[in-house]
Amino acid sequence: MTIRQKMEQPKREELRPDWHVLDAEGKTLGRISSEISVLLQGKHKPGYVPYLNTGDYVVVVNAEKIHVTGNKIEQKKYYRHSGYHGGLKETNLRQMLDKHPERVIKQSVKGMLPKNVPGRRMLSRLKVYAGDSHPHQAQVNTES
Repeated sequence: MTIRQKMEQPKREELRPDWHVLDAEGKTLGRISSEISVLLQGKHKPGYVPYLNTGDYVVVVNAEKIHVTGNKIEQKKYYRHSGYHGGLKETNLRQMLDKHPERVIKQSVKGMLPKNVPGRRMLSRLKVYAGDSHPHQAQVNTES
């Protein structure tokens, strides 16, 4: 006869998300993205369960000053499709950083999160800003 240990189900009151502010200046894109995905999923918390959104809110500033290694700045491509025939658009990393530096980090983190409903909810807790200011100062200060 085997004895099964029941898994502790976290209560809604226990799922208090914290706010983290990360500065992306001079950091490598993949390394900061993996750090963000761990915070969003809640894997750093002892009450982590994979089927619930136990993660925190993450605010990333200075997204335009992200660093990449090698020739990725010219060779890395981003694709999007309009839905029409021949509507495939291609952009490299340099153009993306010039126009929309927030999307670079957001797409990198999106690839590291689960591809399901909780994963989409985790991504909605990510706030990325190109400059060094953000409008979430009140939320961040209450947790400090």
